[in-house]
Amino acid sequence: MRNTITVEIVQDGNIEPCRELCNELMAFQKSRATLAPELFDAMNFDTRMKRSYASALESQVILVKDDGVPVGYAFSTIDNIARSKHAYPDWAPRAEGSQGFYPDWDDLPDKVGCLNNLYLRDGYRHLGLGSKLFGMAMEWLDSFSDVDVIFIFVSNGNEAALDFYLGRGFAFSHDVFGGFIKTTYKRR
Repeated sequence: MRNTITVEIVQDGNIEPCRELCNELMAFQKSRATLAPELFDAMNFDTRMKRSYASALESQVILVKDDGVPVGYAFSTIDNIARSKHAYPDWAPRAEGSQGFYPDWDDLPDKVGCLNNLYLRDGYRHLGLGSKLFGMAMEWLDSFSDVDVIFIFVSNGNEAALDFYLGRGFAFSHDVFGGFIKTTYKRR
């Protein structure tokens, strides 16, 4: 790893340094999407990350910088999904028999963990930083003894990310919104 790279947990609640990176992630997901890529046009830092950060019970943001410049991040939350277990957002594609974000498990808890975003700019993806961010995020999520399930939602067309999570102990659960997103999970 380069000597100029630092990895830090955001302590002061200022997630603004992730704005450009989050917007790049949404553009990256759109570029990979094979189903409804136009839906990513309405997804950005304000509509996705900032909103999720504000509504979560707990949040963690890990920021990677190269010589002080943000080049990647991981964003994780602990959420109460009691009211949103069967929610179907307005932006979501409609498909016959389509399922929402969460599986129809009888034992689906109200409180869950989620790795919302993990993103690194080109040039930083083969330095072990993704694994480091993933490990730090999982350590934080695992620190909540009352959280029994962790979810990761992978946008359609991003098979490399799906393979990354499946190779690290997550299992495929179901397609969300007719395949727009793939849900992976890990139980404690």
